[in-house]
Amino acid sequence: MCCVGEGWSRCGKMEASGAPSCELSDKSKRYDRQLRLWGDHGQSSLECGHVCLINASAAGTETFKSLVLPGVGAITIVDDAKVTPTDVGNNFFVDSESVGRPRGEVALRLLLELNHEVRGTFVEQPLQEILDNQPDFFTSFTCVIATCLPECTLLMLSKVVWEANVPLVVVRSYGMIGYIRVQMEEHTVVESHPDNEIPDLRLDRPFPALQKYMDSLDLEAMDNKEHSHVPYVVILYKYLQLWNQQHGAPPKNYKERKAFIELCKTGMRERENNEPEENFEEAIKAVNTSLLPTSIPAGVQSILNEAASITPSPTTKPFWIMARALHEFVTSEGRGALPVRGTIPDMTADSEKYIKIQNLYREQAAQDADWVLRRVQELSQQLGPRKIMASIDSDVKTFCKNSHALRVVKGKSIAEEYKGSINLGEIGAHLENPESELVWYVMLRAVDQFHSEFRAYPGFFQDQVETDIVRLKVCVNRLLADWGCGPIIKDDFIHEMCRYGAAEVHSIAAYIGGCAAQEVIKIITGQYVPISNTHIYNAITATSETFML
Repeated sequence: MCCVGEGWSRCGKMEASGAPSCELSDKSKRYDRQLRLWGDHGQSSLECGHVCLINASAAGTETFKSLVLPGVGAITIVDDAKVTPTDVGNNFFVDSESVGRPRGEVALRLLLELNHEVRGTFVEQPLQEILDNQPDFFTSFTCVIATCLPECTLLMLSKVVWEANVPLVVVRSYGMIGYIRVQMEEHTVVESHPDNEIPDLRLDRPFPALQKYMDSLDLEAMDNKEHSHVPYVVILYKYLQLWNQQHGAPPKNYKERKAFIELCKTGMRERENNEPEENFEEAIKAVNTSLLPTSIPAGVQSILNEAASITPSPTTKPFWIMARALHEFVTSEGRGALPVRGTIPDMTADSEKYIKIQNLYREQAAQDADWVLRRVQELSQQLGPRKIMASIDSDVKTFCKNSHALRVVKGKSIAEEYKGSINLGEIGAHLENPESELVWYVMLRAVDQFHSEFRAYPGFFQDQVETDIVRLKVCVNRLLADWGCGPIIKDDFIHEMCRYGAAEVHSIAAYIGGCAAQEVIKIITGQYVPISNTHIYNAITATSETFML
């Protein structure tokens, strides 16, 4: 905040400072930076999460490291392998003294040393045995992370957790290539935190209280001091009314917006130091974003349409109940518009006027949210006995505030993908591009088929590398033929995969593990939008791509 003069200041949104730093709890101090990203409620969700890791490989432990540090509630490692010298060379969570001991047990002990608030357990039982005899073992987890699994076991795991509606994140570090596959049937996101968010000022269709207050202000009657500190939202409103009187509708294109800017400039007054009025300059800069017509984004409209078509039942997710109520608000009380968000940008302004306008937006947002809340409560009561949201009031307010950026991610199971339900058109288009990272997806699928046939990964035995190159090429061409593609993979890629011998390079494992942990946090907190389907990282060129396969 900078002081412009007595009684005047640059007003804007102030972050809740809370207690002084010396009075902050140890938890708030420890998690301060991440709390700025997902807030107290996001942290609470994370601390209630229980994540299962299958195989404490280098990529697996690096993923868990980035979950333990921010404070995930509990972790479980399923691993029947013993620590080998290879593990000591690429896994920071085992040591030379632990060679021959259960790898999951050793990794768990060292991981928990990073954060004593996290609980952990270790299961030394083959995954295949769990899948065969205890498939409901995975139903208690918030998310399952899988690494270093052969194709047949991965497909079985995919089917089990898909039917249990438990998200699955497959993480893979293979030589210089990193791979993440997120499997979720449906994931709803309220707080998607979009970049470059456009303010919701409603100047083209002001609500009654805002319109009444704006109309009560007279720019011409203000003295120079007051005139130079009127909030820019008032300036835009006043000149928009004048523009509409002359043209019948708000400016729609670049030419009209440029003419509108010139109209605004006619109201600027010279200050004593001959400098332009800062609030008018702010208004001019905000023309392109603040005068956009109030509308519902296409993605949000699609969600509302889907919510309207759903017949609510006791098993319907709270997200869809709130979306149904929101749809009814839009078609009635909202007159085709979403609830007011209740926030406005920073402005050079008279504190009294800025706070007055800010309160008007907040009060309208509260009224809109109350309407939606009442409708949510009515819908919930109509459904009979069901688990009511513990914080329904705050949940509905958050839902309404972020209604312009709601997201629903609908996925496909890995089992379905591997059995042929795959976007062949996209694969063919990407493979024609020599710089596309999708070629590494093809190579990883091919090495899995190689492993299924020969019980070892290509290049694993150094004396068989030349033979493995020929065998892997056959696997690649067979896979492409199944997809209806020609043999378009260069031999260089096949040689590269055989050179790796399925080795995990720690730097690659650390990077891809950190990325995978971010996706798990998005899933657990319900904030930010996780990747949809497949992410490939190429450390050779330091590039990556995400694909919907």
